[in-house]
Amino acid sequence: MKGFILLVVLAVIILWVVASCVKVVPQARAFVVERLGAYQATWSTGLHFKVPIIERVAKKVNLKEQVVDFPPQPVITKDNVTMRIDTVVFFQITDPKLFSYGVENPIMAIENLTATTLRNIIGDMELDETLTSREIINTKMRSALDMATDPWGIKVNRVELKNIMPPAAIQEAMEKQMKAERERREAILIAEGEKKSTVLVAEGKKESAILDAEAEKQAAILRAEAQKEKMIREAEGEAEAILKVQQANAEGIRLIKEAGADQAVLTMKSLEALGQLAQGRATKIVVPSDLQGLAGLATSLKEIVNVDTPKNE
Repeated sequence: MKGFILLVVLAVIILWVVASCVKVVPQARAFVVERLGAYQATWSTGLHFKVPIIERVAKKVNLKEQVVDFPPQPVITKDNVTMRIDTVVFFQITDPKLFSYGVENPIMAIENLTATTLRNIIGDMELDETLTSREIINTKMRSALDMATDPWGIKVNRVELKNIMPPAAIQEAMEKQMKAERERREAILIAEGEKKSTVLVAEGKKESAILDAEAEKQAAILRAEAQKEKMIREAEGEAEAILKVQQANAEGIRLIKEAGADQAVLTMKSLEALGQLAQGRATKIVVPSDLQGLAGLATSLKEIVNVDTPKNE
């Protein structure tokens, strides 16, 4: 019975040892394996087996890009202004072996290196240049840190200045300056708006005056054309009336001639003419004293007709 229990215990121990020797490395990870305390290999993603007792996983390394936010560091500018700057460093482990054996505390080493590099860069710049040259500072720091951390198996991808905090007095002066600049820009915008408004009003008045003048011009032209048309119509009417009268007289003379009017007819026409004269506006009418005078008048009228009307061949 005791032998069976010992056999079971031994089997459990063997299974546990075998299970502990099977390792699965997940994605974006690397295992640093040591044999008898010395570096043996770096396992990448997948299934791996280690030798019991003599081999062990010394370090599990994260290969993802990592972000470290360091607290504000006091720095002094070239013009002796003390300010505080906090930085953010983006780095990635590229060599698990160097990372495991290169430096004791990599994060602390990066922090101290960042502070030292930042002081060196800011020490060569004045305050105004520091506030306006973030990209230049970021680039210089990334280059310096990447070179320094390369022996540790670390690659610095990016460095960002998170906050630049100058002394309170300087910060207050900067705020006043920014306020004055905003007020100046606001005054410029208001002046430009008023100028544009004045120009638009003047343009509107000018356009209105032009339209009024154009309308008055068109109205005058239309009135002149209407007056001209009226006068032409009146002249044409008078001319047509005169023409009609002349045509009627000519037609009457022609008809009298064609009818072969004798003395009696002419005398009768003379009397009709006298009658029309009597109905007119004349206040004095001269009438021949005898019929012989009327016959003479008729004879004269007949001669006039014969003279004015050409003879038929």
